[in-house]
Amino acid sequence: MELDPADVRPAVFYQHMIHTIVPRPIAWVSTVSSVGVSNVAPFSFFTGVGSRPPSLLFCPANNLKGYPKDTLRNIQALGDFVVNVVPFAVSDQMNASAAELPTDESEFEACGLTAVPSVKVKSPRVGESPVQFECTTLQILNIGDGPGGANVVIGKVVHLHIDDAIIGVRDLVDPDLLDAVGRMGGLSYCRTTNRFDLRRPGS
Repeated sequence: MELDPADVRPAVFYQHMIHTIVPRPIAWVSTVSSVGVSNVAPFSFFTGVGSRPPSLLFCPANNLKGYPKDTLRNIQALGDFVVNVVPFAVSDQMNASAAELPTDESEFEACGLTAVPSVKVKSPRVGESPVQFECTTLQILNIGDGPGGANVVIGKVVHLHIDDAIIGVRDLVDPDLLDAVGRMGGLSYCRTTNRFDLRRPGS
């Protein structure tokens, strides 16, 4: 199969991307609106950027009408957000939070999640998540317009919360205790409990 993006609909090319860029970590991003409505939604185009400064990015696409989703609008208005890691235990709530609710309704309440105050940012954290990155906005790049139009949000991590219950040897997170989930294509997800090690050359 050979595909030129110019020859197929964006939605078709998107399907091939999400079935081949796998597994994708999930940024469960919590924000708050300018009038105080809390929001949380999952995004699987997400990764770390670097450690100096500690930074990460995620990509909230425009909604089906071509407008920014609540998450992006909130970040544009207040300049901060929290990325919450998704363990298997709350994967159902994470999936439920992907539903499009009216702007004045909170996914925290709709999905039975606990909004916990952050230390350094206005946006709340998801209490059920064992790892939470408080971020201030470094840059927002709009690289596509209309429905599904791409946006890149780059954030500086200003505080990190890790539940002591998932700390293992060398004071680092035990991946078995974290039991994070990742996104595959279609309706599929995966868990990070099946792993293998490879020694780096020269080590």
